Amino acid sequence: VDDRPPFSFAAATRVAFSDTDAQSIVYYGRYAPYFDVARVEYFRHLGIDPHDADDRHGELVMRHFAIDYHAPAVFDDLLEVYCRIEAIGTTSLTFEYAVTKSPTGQLLATARQVMVNVDLAQRKPCPVPDRVRAAVAAFEQWESA
Repeated sequence: VDDRPPFSFAAATRVAFSDTDAQSIVYYGRYAPYFDVARVEYFRHLGIDPHDADDRHGELVMRHFAIDYHAPAVFDDLLEVYCRIEAIGTTSLTFEYAVTKSPTGQLLATARQVMVNVDLAQRKPCPVPDRVRAAVAAFEQWESA
């Protein structure tokens, strides 16, 4: 049973030797960078510059991060890291991820992140820009943003 939500975007990566542990599988902490890469590429795909805080009117700060591990990955596996934005709040974005092994599609891990848009100078949450809302809604084919 495939319990993953529908995804329209994925970023490919390959397991490096340095990602593995003494058991010769991907160390659990190495999944976070895989999700980071997918999130940055997701924004880039939407035309939002991932390196320009002015383009987002703030910086995304991690509020919540939960990962479930389903199967191990090993050195040199080709991975697809799926990413989508599930919801947009006033100041937050909720991301969902799924990592699969290519070409089999075996589900390896799923994750959920809530990130808050923060004005770093004031150290306070700030609204998610309308431009970001509109780009995500169009890409994710939401009926309303």
